[in-house]
Amino acid sequence: MSKNLFDLTGETAVVIGGTGALGGAIAHGLADAGAKVIVIGRTNRSKLPFVAADVTDAASLRKAHEQTGTPTILVNAAGGNDPKATVTPEMPFDKIPRENWESVFNLNLVGGVLLPCQIFGAAMTRGSIINIASVSAHLPLSRVVAYSAAKAAVLNLTQFLAREWAGKGVRVNSITPGFFPADQNRKLLFKEDGTPTPRAQSILGHTGMNRFGEPAELVGAAVFLASSQASSFITGTDIRVDGGFLSQTI
Repeated sequence: MSKNLFDLTGETAVVIGGTGALGGAIAHGLADAGAKVIVIGRTNRSKLPFVAADVTDAASLRKAHEQTGTPTILVNAAGGNDPKATVTPEMPFDKIPRENWESVFNLNLVGGVLLPCQIFGAAMTRGSIINIASVSAHLPLSRVVAYSAAKAAVLNLTQFLAREWAGKGVRVNSITPGFFPADQNRKLLFKEDGTPTPRAQSILGHTGMNRFGEPAELVGAAVFLASSQASSFITGTDIRVDGGFLSQTI
């Protein structure tokens, strides 16, 4: 066993969705730990090696796999919500269009985990797969019903694959981020003057540390799960990086 449990030298990591704030932080963290990292996404916003692909399109991902080869670390960080699949006074649950509901599942479950695991993960003979879940996978958040359901499915699929692939030496785990301000949710969390919105105040009231997370705070959990030495007997596990959000109700 190496003296450094978290040394990823000699490993190749593919980070799907590594152009976003959270996926990008994880990608750079794995690179800093010594891994050769390739980012996959729609638009190149990364300083790391990049391959363009549409995660919801199997043919596009197969082409990307041909370009990158099979990794020993696969991070599935693609995801997001569709505003038209969000419950509002104008859009009650029973009126959410099926196509918008399906678009959320297509991005977060099918493109976010299923297709990458079928194409990249199935070819792996050793290593680690890390799926990015959400606190809403454990307890559904108000309004974002489709997103919560899709992320709950991500947790379930993670545990299935952990058992399915344990025999071939591939560990499958997930990380549950709490609330991390990013481009897609910043307007929901902060007013124009930078003060928290009522929804943000509610979130902070449920977060023991009383603050939002920083993307860099996900890196430790990712490197830990990626390391075949540090987490060699860990599979089917979810690590919460949420500042205590899921530790309290009222």
